[in-house]
Amino acid sequence: MSSVIDFDKAKDLLDSFSGQAEQLLTQPAKVEELLQKAEQRLKEIPAIGGALSRLPLMISMIRAYIRKEYDVVSVKVIVTMLCAVIYLLKGKDLIPDKTPILGYADDIAVMAAALYFVEPELNAYSRWRGEKNV
Repeated sequence: MSSVIDFDKAKDLLDSFSGQAEQLLTQPAKVEELLQKAEQRLKEIPAIGGALSRLPLMISMIRAYIRKEYDVVSVKVIVTMLCAVIYLLKGKDLIPDKTPILGYADDIAVMAAALYFVEPELNAYSRWRGEKNV
């Protein structure tokens, strides 16, 4: 995966949304609205696989954090995931989504990079959900 994705560039791209993400964390209703849009966007993307298949778990983790149900994660992790969601919805695509086959490549690359940075925490949240039967 690291040979395909330039993680330094992806991190810079994610970081470009960090101010917006940090501000959103103080507005739970706006975060929920953004997460609902991301869920809707998932329905529009054909053949979801790989990185985007973990997006529902990321959305769930952000929601649990906002609702104060899951707080054993750093704000930085939540901000990173929120940056990826913001990019997915509002980022200026390098490749327009309407482009056949390649249209979602940049979205997938950004999501894969975000997952690379937060994977251990996302796995811990998944285990926590399993223990709580959420």
